[in-house]
Amino acid sequence: MFKKIAAAALAAFLLSVPAWADGNMVKAEVVKVDKPAGKITLKHGPIKNLDMDAMTMVFRVADPTMLDRLKAGDRIEIEADRVNGAITVTRIGKGH
Repeated sequence: MFKKIAAAALAAFLLSVPAWADGNMVKAEVVKVDKPAGKITLKHGPIKNLDMDAMTMVFRVADPTMLDRLKAGDRIEIEADRVNGAITVTRIGKGH
C-alpha cells in the first residue's frame, strides 16, 4: 500500500510541475533588468521549444512582478514561449 501511495504522490508532483518535468526550463544569467518596460536581458542556453540557439537577448516577461527579486548576475532557470507573437519569459525559477 505504501508503494501505491508513494507512486501516486510522485505522479501528482510531476504533473503539478510540467515545465520542470518536460525539459523546457533553460539555464540563464541575468544581464539587465528593466522593470518599467517589463523586460529582462538574459544570457541563456538553447531554448528547444523555440528552436533558438544559446545567446544573449532581451525578453518580455509574462508578469512584471517576476522581475522584483532579480538583479544582474543572478543565475536562474527560465521557460520561454511565444505570447501574442513576442518571445516571452513565462516562468522564472532560481537555479544553477
